[in-house]
Amino acid sequence: MSACLIVNPAAGRGRGARLLPAVARAFAAYGITDLRPTVAPGDEARQVRGALDAGCDPIVVLGGDGTWSKAAAELARLGAPARLALLAAGTGNDFVKNLPEPSRDPEAMAALVAGAVPSRDRRIDMAAVNGELFLNVAGFAFDVAVLLRTERIRWLGGSALYAAAALRELFAYDGLVVSVDGAPSERMLLLAFANGAHFGGAFHVAPGAAVDDGQLDAIAIPDIGRTGRPGLLLRAAMGTHLKHPRVTARRAPAFTLTFGEPPVYEADGELRRAASREVRVESRPGVLRVLAPAAGAA
Repeated sequence: MSACLIVNPAAGRGRGARLLPAVARAFAAYGITDLRPTVAPGDEARQVRGALDAGCDPIVVLGGDGTWSKAAAELARLGAPARLALLAAGTGNDFVKNLPEPSRDPEAMAALVAGAVPSRDRRIDMAAVNGELFLNVAGFAFDVAVLLRTERIRWLGGSALYAAAALRELFAYDGLVVSVDGAPSERMLLLAFANGAHFGGAFHVAPGAAVDDGQLDAIAIPDIGRTGRPGLLLRAAMGTHLKHPRVTARRAPAFTLTFGEPPVYEADGELRRAASREVRVESRPGVLRVLAPAAGAA
């Protein structure tokens, strides 16, 4: 077995391409030179299959949350035949905040992947919306509006992009009516289902979430009125929003949602539309293997 890298040059509005020379040098120092660039959106699954056919293990993915999610989904679908390692080149890079991997340090990651430092295999969860896998967070309502707004802001990147888009939508967004697990319908500002703790670059949405507990954290923020939104948004950035009396957090392996019409939602920073008014969100425990530093070596 030998490692290879799947690279999304377009990640982070071109940050993947800008980082690639330094990443390639770091891995070449250990004799790892198999680079597999994606050539179109959604190409990650094809590249994963090609890497597996070539006997690659681990598979290193250079990109952001969307790139990682697609590669992870294909590995999970195939039964996790290889370990996954993640290098950050995206906009939010939220999922790796849950892991001890040196995802922002190509030299340290290359050493880990090459076996120059002690490592271990770790089983982690994914989750699914009506059977479609995601890695980090699936969100309904405000985060969809924010993501649509980011597509119209071209002069910013990274966490600043999400923060600017959120501020723009703070007073414009109307909310979304939804029933959770048969409860009376309520107009929500935000409804997020978290495998990991962070999303949107700046928001610590589910402070108690763990990627290996077989559970999802459902964070529900009802529409408290436009004047109350700025303070609540600030709380969400700091991870203290769960203390707000109107915010609820539940932890369970699965949830059933009912909407007035098939909703648009975002999963790992990418927009999707559900096929029906009823949506099932559920954890998929232990379906991935990731490469992690050995205990005490992080």
